[in-house]
Amino acid sequence: FVPQEHEQLSYSSTRSKAPSVIITGLKPATKYIFHIRVRTAAGYSGYSQKFEFETGDETSDMAAEQGQILVIATAAVGGFTLLVILTLFFLITGRCQWYIKAKMKSEEKRRAHLQNGDLRFPGVKTYIDPDTYEDPSLAVHEFAKEIDPSRIRIERVIGAGEFGEVCSGRLKTPGKREIPVAIKTLKGGYVDRQRRDFLREASIMGQFDHPNIIRLEGVVTKRSFPTIGVKSLSRFLRAGFLNSILASHPVSGGGSLPPSISSGRPVMIVVEYMENGSLDSFLRKHDGHFTVIQLVGMLRGIASGMKYLSDMGYVHRDLAARNILVNSNLMCKVSDFGLSRVLEDDPEAAYTTSGGKIPIRWTAPEAIAYRKFSSASDAWSYGIVMWEVMSYGERPYWEMSNQDVILSIEEGYRLPAPMGCPASLHQLMLHCWQKERNLRPKFSDIVSFLDKLIRNPSTLHTLVEDILVMPDSPGEVPEYPLFVSVSDWLDSIKMGQYKNNFVAAGFTTLDMVSRMSIDDIRRIGVALIGHQRRIFSSLQTLRLHMMHIQEKGFHV
Repeated sequence: FVPQEHEQLSYSSTRSKAPSVIITGLKPATKYIFHIRVRTAAGYSGYSQKFEFETGDETSDMAAEQGQILVIATAAVGGFTLLVILTLFFLITGRCQWYIKAKMKSEEKRRAHLQNGDLRFPGVKTYIDPDTYEDPSLAVHEFAKEIDPSRIRIERVIGAGEFGEVCSGRLKTPGKREIPVAIKTLKGGYVDRQRRDFLREASIMGQFDHPNIIRLEGVVTKRSFPTIGVKSLSRFLRAGFLNSILASHPVSGGGSLPPSISSGRPVMIVVEYMENGSLDSFLRKHDGHFTVIQLVGMLRGIASGMKYLSDMGYVHRDLAARNILVNSNLMCKVSDFGLSRVLEDDPEAAYTTSGGKIPIRWTAPEAIAYRKFSSASDAWSYGIVMWEVMSYGERPYWEMSNQDVILSIEEGYRLPAPMGCPASLHQLMLHCWQKERNLRPKFSDIVSFLDKLIRNPSTLHTLVEDILVMPDSPGEVPEYPLFVSVSDWLDSIKMGQYKNNFVAAGFTTLDMVSRMSIDDIRRIGVALIGHQRRIFSSLQTLRLHMMHIQEKGFHV
């Protein structure tokens, strides 16, 4: 940061591991310019745009000093007793504290906080990697709320993870109604590294607040035990939670879950309960039961959650239908933020040159080859999730080996559209699978595109298998912009003045437009030769794109 008048001469800097910092020693009534950058394992980022703030004047400081002098002078002249002096002291101190607190509350509503020459810069909300903390447990306590285990009632085991059992249960919060929750437990015999990795996911989830991101209720890291029902006791016995110390912790109708064998401290992550489980299993169980618009609604929710993560600077790295959870209202939520370690035992993973494992079928080429993960690689994975949803949970690339998948993608082939998939949705998938990552759509673009589809459901009627088959053309498929109607297409090529001409002539869908000839363009009233050429050139691109959509493999 630097005073505005010295912007080109010198600057000062400060570092912080927290999302906010107190800047001291600033001059009163002075404009300062601030720049921010982030340091991660990959190094420093570029500086942000500049932020300008002006400190207050010295009036408040002078008033405070004068007030203190007045108190001393009054005490000396008046000869108050010690009791009176102490009384005045406590009254003045209490009033000052009240004034400071009130002022802080009002100033927090603004982007900057000024008080006695100090400027508090809250910054923009961004993701903070828990690994940047010297002590990872500090990140857990900063981003996750500690839950009293006595308020948790475990009902049944619903699954198993790398770290231990996953249970369903109830959470009672004072002043609120009891809510269903899912409880991830750390199995007995864990070491410190496993405990740290287990709680890392809570440190990540605790930073997010979005309706399409799984919500963290809190963690249990202190010595105490939740309530466990007798019906679930046998499952916990098999899981190894109780086997060696059951005798010292008798369980009755509503007994207690003993501590972990290794450290005597139960460790749990408590999240909201999603009734329908993982998206891939849910779709396979309900194959063909949903309308296209319902499926698009699910995809829109996932894209909205990913847009939020992308805006915060968080890269998921393992976006897949198995990591999307579904509630009773069919709302989809992105979950599993700690799976960079779980993937070591994932059968869907394959070794990379660096020795780690990643899910090949969902991962972008640059991430497979060079471990370059970004929001663009998440966009590739989102395209695969779209394919999973529209195919009701089919396995991407079917029975192909991971090596064959890598080679096929490198050669330019892409997954064909699932049966019954609207052409506009497969068009979006192909955009997500662009080899050049800078050409892939951003999640904000994806959300906007899906919103258009939802507002115009008639655009979903054209299925890929209904599109006219055309002869092969040489060359690669050109980049194709995202639009869902003739109106959007005309706007994209700056020919929106001809919308009524196309409608009046009956060319109301993109597949109908793709069959037009230059004579058709003249016939509908496009008289200017330059406009005829622009429209016809775009039609050729559209026609080539439609031709490739109907093929079994897609070369891009």
